[in-house]
Order: sequence, then C-alpha cells, then structure tokens
Amino acid sequence: MKLRSVFLLFRWWILLAIGLVVVENVAWIIEPSLFGPVIDALIDNATTSSWAPALQPLLLWMGVFAVNSSVGAFRRAYDQNIYLSIYTNLATRVTELSRSRGLTTSRTAARTQLAREFITFVQYRMPEILEQVIAIGGSLIGLSFFDYRIAAACAVVTIPLTLITVLYAKKVVPLQATVHDGMEEMYEVFEQQDVGAIESYYRRIAVPQKLIARWGALTFGLMRVFLLGIFLMVLYIAIDLDSFSTGNIYSIVAYVWTFVTSSEYLPELMESWTSLQDITARLRGEREPALAL
Repeated sequence: MKLRSVFLLFRWWILLAIGLVVVENVAWIIEPSLFGPVIDALIDNATTSSWAPALQPLLLWMGVFAVNSSVGAFRRAYDQNIYLSIYTNLATRVTELSRSRGLTTSRTAARTQLAREFITFVQYRMPEILEQVIAIGGSLIGLSFFDYRIAAACAVVTIPLTLITVLYAKKVVPLQATVHDGMEEMYEVFEQQDVGAIESYYRRIAVPQKLIARWGALTFGLMRVFLLGIFLMVLYIAIDLDSFSTGNIYSIVAYVWTFVTSSEYLPELMESWTSLQDITARLRGEREPALAL
C-alpha cells in the first residue's frame, strides 16, 4: 500500500477535491491585486465625490471574494464525506493485508491507525501543499507586476529556505521512524495492564518527538532570519526607490506577507511527507519495527 495506490483507487473523488482547492486558492491570491485599486479609487473619491471610478474595481474584487468563499465552503463540506469513505475502505484493505502476513492483532490495529496518515495527507497536507505552491508562486508573479526587484529578492531567498527545509527533513526522518516503531508497540504495552510500563512507554516515545520539535524550532528561527531580510529589502524598494500609491503598497505588503507565511510552512509539510514515506514502507512490508523503545 502506498500513496499512489490510494490516489488511483479514488482518483476521481480526489481530483474533484483538488480542483476545488486550486480554484479557491487562485481566487484568493488574486484578491490583493484587485483590492489595491479599490483603496486607490476610494481615496480618489474623497476628493472628487464620485463613486463611479470605485464601482468597477469594487465589483471585481467582490466577485473574486465570492468565488473564494463559496468554493471554500463547499470544499470543506465535501471533503469530510469523501475522505471518511476512503478511510473505511483503506482500513479494511490494510487489515486484510496484515492478516495475510500473520501479524498480531495489536500490530494490525496499529497499522490500521497508521494508515490514517494517508487520508490525513490527501485530505489536509496535499491541499496545503497546493495552497503554499499557489501562494508562493502567485505572490512572486503578483510582485513582479509592481517591481521585478521585489519579486527577484523573494525568489532568491527561496534557495536558502529550500536548503534549510531539506536539512530539517534529513534530521527528522530517523526520529519519525522511531516514533512509528513505538506506535506499533503501543497495544502490546497496554495488554500488559502495567501502569508503570505504560508511563515508561510514553516517556520513551516522547524523546524523539521532543527532538523533532527542537529541530522544528531551529528551522523556524533560521527561516525567520532570512525572511526578515526580505521585509527590509521590500520596504527599501517600495518606499525609497518607487512612488507607489496607497493601494499598491497594500497589494505589495499582502503578497510579501503571503510569501513569508507560506515559506514558513514548508518544513511542516516536508515532515508530513517523510512520515508518510516511512509508513508506506511499513505497510508494504519493506520495513519492520526495530526493538521496542
């Protein structure tokens, strides 16, 4: 069992869900470029006392906002129905596969629970990956319409951010494998009905989880240093080198903020991906757990 198999089994339902994510987020990334002209038109209206110039940009922005909101609401209702059905089917298949390999009941139950990571990834992580790709790419495109130097600065900073994310993934992969080893032993620990053993189990399994958190904190801090440089550079270009209107400055800040927040999310998405790779190897029988924690 692997992610590709899950996708092929339920491809039409998943493709519809992914399509809704794309429509929702493309509409969202367009909004700042449309709301900036609304601000400028309203400022101009304060001196001309005519609402006509503000009407068209306002209606355009409201239309895109309506698409983003309505598609987003429908997707959130649709997702729960489809992915609960997929998990029911997937849990059944994992159970049958585990029994055919002669695994114990406790380990079968644990792997069925681990298989839920596939659904979590497809339902939440895959849309989040698309959201961040659209947000980062859309922000760079949007910024290039205002000043190519701002877009170039943001594009360059993606290089160290990518290197930091890859380093984080390499450090976290073995720690995640240790956590999964412990999860597969969980039911056997509870079968002992020994409170001391259960407490000891949770203390041991918390060790790699704490290390993952520390690597996450270090990665976050390093990323913030590079992103601070982006903010300072954008402020210099937007204020000292260009004569932007109030609406333009709003759009630029919105796109830069979107770029920054989306970039910060990359390590967490990478962590989910590497976790899924370890689970895939287990369900395919390519990796069996080591000794108990």
